[in-house]
Amino acid sequence: MNVQQAQVMLYTNKISDQGILGLGSSLAKCSNLSNLEIYIDRNKVGAIGVSGLGSSLAKCTKLSNLTLNLSENQIGDQGASGLGSALSKCNNLSSLQLYLGQNQIGDKGSSGLASALAKCATISKLTLSLRQNQICDSGASRLSSAIAKFTNLSNLKLILRETQIGDQGASDLGSAFVKCTNLSNLTLFLDDNKVGSIGSLGLGSALAKCINLSNLTLNLYGNNINDKGASNLSSNLKNCTNLKNLTLDLLWNEISAFGASDLGSNLAMLTNLQNLFLKLNRKEISLSQQLKIRSKCLKLKRLVTQKICFYF
Repeated sequence: MNVQQAQVMLYTNKISDQGILGLGSSLAKCSNLSNLEIYIDRNKVGAIGVSGLGSSLAKCTKLSNLTLNLSENQIGDQGASGLGSALSKCNNLSSLQLYLGQNQIGDKGSSGLASALAKCATISKLTLSLRQNQICDSGASRLSSAIAKFTNLSNLKLILRETQIGDQGASDLGSAFVKCTNLSNLTLFLDDNKVGSIGSLGLGSALAKCINLSNLTLNLYGNNINDKGASNLSSNLKNCTNLKNLTLDLLWNEISAFGASDLGSNLAMLTNLQNLFLKLNRKEISLSQQLKIRSKCLKLKRLVTQKICFYF
């Protein structure tokens, strides 16, 4: 078949392993396929089905751009590792978007998946969502070791929302980003986890060493970051001298006016920043203190857009 681009929309059905294996068999016959999007989220796909699908996709030798949404299925550790092993044989992949949220994946599965995918040396753009799985610090550390091997990455979006990651995991993730020396665009979702001041320090100090980073989105909503943690994070982020666009979500932490003030002072030293979006709680920050924080950031000469929001 001479199909070069395809989009398969099968979300929210009752598709099981047998159905997915059939889909994979059909796709394997598309020898010229280069761009593929598959949405099979909210079905009943298990380890056998997802591993088989991966093996079929590996036969699409010209595949360069792949989006695969398998969120809210029943993949588990075995399925995640099997999928990674199969996709590692896609030797021409340059862009991969993989959504595996809510799939009963633990430390073993997440590390097995990433370790296998790291063999795809051509990947430069990676989105990996493992939200709402059973990943703790040890799993995040193994995941970090694998991410560090993606030496050609320029764009990374990592979604680890509502897992069980704490200080050690956050620090190890930061260390991995440093080793991705071509990284210029980074989006990290660690909201609703267990990251505190030590983790924010480790993450921040690592990001300061990502010398090519120009676009950063950091979502730390709903963690355990206090004033010291906010200061630790921002005092390191100010060393990201090439940052042009920064989105920082620190809602529902333990940051008062003192931490917020330090945050504003440090962010005001990002001299090349053009766009800033900052989210904080205003529970312990008075209106006058909010205005002071905004005024600090307005001193940035190259700033085009400033959006600093204080929520209840």
